[in-house]
Amino acid sequence: MNETVTLALPSKGAISEPTLSFLRDCGLRVEKPNPRQYTGAVPAVPRLDVLFQRVIDILYKVADGTAQLGITGLDVVHEYPHDDVMVIHENLGYGECKLLVAVPESWIDVGNMADFADVALDFREYQRRNIRIATTYPHMTRKFLHAQGIHHFTIVNAEGAIEAAPTIGYADAVVDLTQTGTTLRENHLKPIGDGVILESQACLIGNRTALREHGAALEAVRTMLEYVDASLQGKNYSQVTVNMRAANIDDIARRLAANPITRGLQGPTIAPIYGVNNGTGDQWFTITLILSNKSLLQGINVLREHGATDVVVAPVRYLFLDRSPTFERLCLALGGEQS
Repeated sequence: MNETVTLALPSKGAISEPTLSFLRDCGLRVEKPNPRQYTGAVPAVPRLDVLFQRVIDILYKVADGTAQLGITGLDVVHEYPHDDVMVIHENLGYGECKLLVAVPESWIDVGNMADFADVALDFREYQRRNIRIATTYPHMTRKFLHAQGIHHFTIVNAEGAIEAAPTIGYADAVVDLTQTGTTLRENHLKPIGDGVILESQACLIGNRTALREHGAALEAVRTMLEYVDASLQGKNYSQVTVNMRAANIDDIARRLAANPITRGLQGPTIAPIYGVNNGTGDQWFTITLILSNKSLLQGINVLREHGATDVVVAPVRYLFLDRSPTFERLCLALGGEQS
């Protein structure tokens, strides 16, 4: 299998640097000899070339098969749907933002989409025109508004500072991406409570045909997903090591297994500490556990109650399961389509 596989990555924009950082943290460092080059490589994945493109061009490159894999925003995938593009991993854990409807703060009576629908009718009845909505996401905007029963509107295709459109006067409301809402507030706009069209984040996409027909593409994505899944899983856990005194190993194992928190993932690993004599006949042991970060302090307090000392906590960089769950889902999706 000598064919190469191409992974398209963002060359600029909000998720460009976070993508490189994310891949590096996953053990998939991108090697780019020259900052001005638009190509690179991932040494951890044999025969995987990198092509740097704009986020929207990544979708097009994957759609036409120029690149078999790509990382872009989920908002781009939904705005420009393509039959041959499939989402392999829809949430890589960064680049979170929301595509939503926002209106001027002066519209004090507009708090939900039902109110917005009433305003749209008022524009039609009293001003003899459609309400104008500035956005770079016309496809999703139309689909969302129609689903809300709103049909009298005009999409104003806009580039640049969309939030300024109502102030300038070429639109009445906006549909745009926001992370914190700060830019909306600075432009005297407010989001509508139930006007969230999409919660977006960075996602991994692939060319459906290439993944079904070319073994090299499937093998490359398998390797990537092993690292990605293990890294994302590892962020949820910590490795805890403590010293504890007990009569014997069975005594410790019984005490820790009685509590679901201190059982850890697969139970504790217990090793005797030799050469320590406390004069009581008990023995000292070192216990290692993998605990969920959500209940880390609670687990440590349980260990303390059992006499644990010298508690050391280390982050888990990778947690490899018996197989990559995302790759398993991908294979099922591809197999289902083939059948």
